[in-house]
Amino acid sequence: MDSKRITVDSDLKNAFHIRKEVFVEEQGFSLEDEFDEFDTLNGSEHILVYHNEQPVGTGRLRVVDGLGKLERICILEPYRKFGLGKIIIKTLEEIAKEKEISQVKLHGQTQAEGFYKKLGYQTTSSVFMEDGSPHILMIKELANE
Repeated sequence: MDSKRITVDSDLKNAFHIRKEVFVEEQGFSLEDEFDEFDTLNGSEHILVYHNEQPVGTGRLRVVDGLGKLERICILEPYRKFGLGKIIIKTLEEIAKEKEISQVKLHGQTQAEGFYKKLGYQTTSSVFMEDGSPHILMIKELANE
């Protein structure tokens, strides 16, 4: 199980396929809401996470107002109990540190709040609706290691 930064279009297409399967087909988000202007190789940092050499999860990082914003974090359903979510988060955090970003945030679906709290994220908002689904704002200070 490992992760890698996406640098070629073929890997970006794999990430889009995973996101479409999880967010659009499984969770019912609209295709128009899922993909945006930041879905390019120079608009954001995208990663893939692998299980048995197959891409099964993805996430992206953008810099927004000086903060790292973790987005579009998902794993194909059969692979969700292997600790891959933690690998995605840690990889995105490492990319943020490379960019000298000391704080990251995310809009987490409320059902994932406990997962993010275990990784050091603090809830900093009330529940709000995003794309028709309940979310919360969560923030983490990145340690200078």
